[in-house]
Amino acid sequence: MEELKNIPKEKFEFADRSDMSHDKKFDTKPIGYFKDAFLRFCKNKASVVAAIIIFAIILYAIITPLCGIPEFIDTTYAKMGPRNLVLREIGIATGGSSDNYNERYMIYHYALGVAAEDAEGTGATWQEGVESYYQPVLSMKEKQGRGNNVTYDASVDTYLDVGFRYRSISQSEYNSIREWEEQSGIKVLYPLIDEKSGYYVAPADQNITANYWYKMSSKWQPVNVVNGKAEEISLDDLLSGDAQLEDNYLRDESGNPVYYQYTGGGTSETAQYRVRVLYYNYYVYQHGFEPQYLFGTDSQGYDLSLRMARGVQLSLLIAVCVSVINLVLGAIYGAIEGYYGGAVDLVMERIADILSGVPFIVVATLFQIHLAAQVGAIPSLLFAFVLTGWISTAARTRTQFYRFKNSEYVLAARTLGARDRRIIWKHIFPNSLGTIITSSILIIPSVIFSESMLSFLGIVNFGSSTMTSLGTLLSDAASIWTRYPHLMVFPAIIISLLMICFNLFGNGLRDAFNPSLRGVEE
Repeated sequence: MEELKNIPKEKFEFADRSDMSHDKKFDTKPIGYFKDAFLRFCKNKASVVAAIIIFAIILYAIITPLCGIPEFIDTTYAKMGPRNLVLREIGIATGGSSDNYNERYMIYHYALGVAAEDAEGTGATWQEGVESYYQPVLSMKEKQGRGNNVTYDASVDTYLDVGFRYRSISQSEYNSIREWEEQSGIKVLYPLIDEKSGYYVAPADQNITANYWYKMSSKWQPVNVVNGKAEEISLDDLLSGDAQLEDNYLRDESGNPVYYQYTGGGTSETAQYRVRVLYYNYYVYQHGFEPQYLFGTDSQGYDLSLRMARGVQLSLLIAVCVSVINLVLGAIYGAIEGYYGGAVDLVMERIADILSGVPFIVVATLFQIHLAAQVGAIPSLLFAFVLTGWISTAARTRTQFYRFKNSEYVLAARTLGARDRRIIWKHIFPNSLGTIITSSILIIPSVIFSESMLSFLGIVNFGSSTMTSLGTLLSDAASIWTRYPHLMVFPAIIISLLMICFNLFGNGLRDAFNPSLRGVEE
């Protein structure tokens, strides 16, 4: 104290207390309930990622049908793998299928490229066929089998491996194809095969009869005919250039290849021709673009990416409608139960118990059998989901109302004369909103799973040209997915992502809408 007394007065200054006024307002703004919920939701990284994935899937389902992808069916290209002309340059989506082939089948695959280069029937070399744009063999590796048997592990472009097909067309269409060939420079029509010659062996598969264009022995081995004697040639002879395939085309008296056979009809409009077409180019002639399917084709021949988009649209439409309807019915029913209690609660709970004892799959099956014919498959399925689906939401709402209806703020509101309706929707319901919304969001993946299960089992049929279900796609692939895995893998991935992401998204909303967490830093 003595030291303080010795401090000179010049050292002291009067403090400016104008900035310490009690009337000063702080530059802060109150955060609303929904904004606070959004900020808390954004802190949950897993939920944010799940929301992004859900948004991406929804965007895919909306945009894909708008991209001009034709909704036609092409049975020739059914069950084909992913193929994209841009991605195939880097070895992705090549349309390739790997298998082990013997020598005869390797010659068959390579010969398709040779034949594609010989539209005039004047002959094409093996080397030209190997380098052809239409050569289906993507890669080949020799593999020693048992004994002296040699097999080959090869990857084949399944779209090009379709090769040639016979078609019955009118004379006018024949002329149209010829005009298109001249304009585009792309060959569609190819010489017919002499099926009555002694060098043709009819395949068991009638779809590939047009592909055996070269002379063969009875053992399916290609031959060269020298002085009337047939000599078998091997794949090594062809690869080394020591031999070439000899065509077995049907020719007229002048030796010119024949491109069509008259099969009936009397005029230029009704006359029918049997022709042999390179199907890859025939597809281009019909549709104006080369065949490419990002996710391949389904078991019927539709674009799988478009079918999956339709399936996601259908699943989300049903799931969201069911979720909203169950939210409304369950919230109203559970709020009345929980708020009034007593005899009201007892009677309403018994009604819910009776309905909950009805098996869902039985209801769905009966509705599809007796109701779908009158109102359609989708409305009848909605009725089946809604009949008992709201019970779980009502139970959660009832529990939350029992939890909060005797709280101090509710008693205060009642004391101040607030009506029951105001207490229910303004005071109790907002505190229950987190749990109710979570239960409603979690209904979505369960509905998607149930709808897919019903479609997979064939109880509900959504298989049409304009509508399908992810479960229907999985059902179609069930017996053939080991050979065509893309038919099962892509729809299964979509369903799995929807199930997982909606669960994570629902958990994030539950925490975000929980009023007890307001202002809590995580």
